[in-house]
Amino acid sequence: MNPILDAQLAHKSIRKYKDKAIEPELLYKLIRCAQGAATSSFIQAYSLVQVTDVDTRQKIATLAGGQTWVAAASEFLVICADLSRVEYASIKQGLGELEGNTEHFLAATMDAALMAQNLMLGAESEGLGAVFIGGIRNDPAQVAELLELPEQVIPVFGMCLGWPDAEPDLKPRLPVEVVLHKDKYDATRCQSDVDAYDQQIHEYYLSRGDNQKASNWSEQTAAAVQLKKREHLLAFCQKQGFLKS
Repeated sequence: MNPILDAQLAHKSIRKYKDKAIEPELLYKLIRCAQGAATSSFIQAYSLVQVTDVDTRQKIATLAGGQTWVAAASEFLVICADLSRVEYASIKQGLGELEGNTEHFLAATMDAALMAQNLMLGAESEGLGAVFIGGIRNDPAQVAELLELPEQVIPVFGMCLGWPDAEPDLKPRLPVEVVLHKDKYDATRCQSDVDAYDQQIHEYYLSRGDNQKASNWSEQTAAAVQLKKREHLLAFCQKQGFLKS
């Protein structure tokens, strides 16, 4: 098979790492390759903050809900949606400051996510493990203060990188037939699709090697979205210059 497709199918979130550094040359190479990701209108509206300070890492780990791997990973990066350069370019060209348009927010966050996914895939191709950390959005204002993020920059998620010291089981994704619609969206199959997938994930959780539990996709997903609304995010984004119109 194609090695890229193999790597995509084999993705696992890694939260336990060996005490082994990542050579700076490799990290820079991975970031450079990640920049090959598609970007909206070539605006490249993202930045990464490499967090090396031990105290800052520990504070972010706590803010993220006690995710100890944030402090323990060989590298921890904060992926930011960054419109600061875009705003400067706009002013430079006589088109004025950005006005917090929703379109620009979407473009910047998509740019950041596409680049980060490229970075993770590249890291995995080199034998590294990684996990995204959405928990930094528990208190983005504190994260922004710790990292001295200016206006027009918001932390979207973090990324732990390191040499894996664990081999978790591979979680089965939704079947292609569930996520692929042809010509028109078929809403009639939602219930049966979810019910079938719930059974599959229930069996997976009971059979995996570590952290066995009696649960399913609906239970995990409902808790992830309904108990993690982070309603403070709108005000924070607006304070940073995003989502004003």
